[in-house]
Amino acid sequence: MSSSLSAVRPNGHTRRTRIVCIGDTHNRAVKLPEGDVLIHAGDLTNQGSYSELSKAVQWLEKTNFEKKIVIAGNHDITLDKDFYTIHSPSFHNQEHQDPAKCLSLFQSSRSLIYLQHESATIKLTSTDGPGTEFTIFGSPYSPQYGNWAFMYPRSPQDPTAPEANGTDDREKANAAELWSAIPTDIDILVTHTPALSHCDDDCGCWELRNTLAKVRPRLHVCGHVHQARGSQRVRWDIGTGNGAAAELAVEMWEDPNPDPRSAKMSLVDLTARGGKRPLDFDLEDPGLSSNSAPDHTSSQPRLEPQPKAGAEPQPGSCDPTGRAGSPSLDPGPSVCGEQSINPLAEANRAGRRETCVVNCAIMTTGWPHKGAKQLNKPIVVDIDLPVWRR
Repeated sequence: MSSSLSAVRPNGHTRRTRIVCIGDTHNRAVKLPEGDVLIHAGDLTNQGSYSELSKAVQWLEKTNFEKKIVIAGNHDITLDKDFYTIHSPSFHNQEHQDPAKCLSLFQSSRSLIYLQHESATIKLTSTDGPGTEFTIFGSPYSPQYGNWAFMYPRSPQDPTAPEANGTDDREKANAAELWSAIPTDIDILVTHTPALSHCDDDCGCWELRNTLAKVRPRLHVCGHVHQARGSQRVRWDIGTGNGAAAELAVEMWEDPNPDPRSAKMSLVDLTARGGKRPLDFDLEDPGLSSNSAPDHTSSQPRLEPQPKAGAEPQPGSCDPTGRAGSPSLDPGPSVCGEQSINPLAEANRAGRRETCVVNCAIMTTGWPHKGAKQLNKPIVVDIDLPVWRR
């Protein structure tokens, strides 16, 4: 199937849509604010047992959202069948779990949309909802650190890559090839790993960052690096050529309600409501036919970092100790694969001038979560999305 998604909508109208973002809940069923869409950015569990996953699914199914989108993370190990086949004794001793049975929890769910390195088109059809639609790509992968699921070696060009890229004995996908599966015209990207230099404590993925500079979605939701929870607005210089964009500016979000004891939301408002500055993401092109129907087709599924100085290396936490300064903000060459894109739709992409990045990790400490058990609040994003209902 083609992985290309049309960027042209039947009309140019948008409407505010509320997206509640969470990730790295690690067996915790946290209280969620109201919203239209729920996104979980992976690590629902600690070790991906059927019991852990079943409880997480039951919790998510009971939440009141019109659409609920879920990806796995490196701790949800049974959902990575190839990894679990080799390494299950290291995690579950003699209590071997059935990966197919674990995966079926999500595939059989009537309310969860589970994405494993694939895309989908989401329409909100509730009569009392916003009536908007968006295209989304979700992936559980993250750069190699320790012995965990859904991991790949960092690119040799990655300035954060260690000399040894892990010891897993599976054949692994090339990082650039892996992320080239992301369609260039999606609205929302959900990955377990952050991109390098964006809500990542300097240990995100360099290749994903290059891809982000080309795709430039409205919203990139991630987690994995617990201590980097937060949000940024990235302003792109779309005139740099070769499909990739340089970064003009990065605006840091200040949580209006950081106290986890407060009932007030941690809100990222990307709309024009109340005189605020909306996300600069305008796909309207008067030269395009208003009757052009979107051709949304899903792609087929394809297919941690150095510890703090003086600390015990632990998956789920990282630090740039020993690295020579911050990586360059030059996004480098495009890494998206050759994709068949309508020339008019590609010209329309010039409106992709901003991306909001959200690291929505709920846990505040890395695995095995020693010390304080304080939890971060969900991050709520208000964003203008295209209206599909005429």
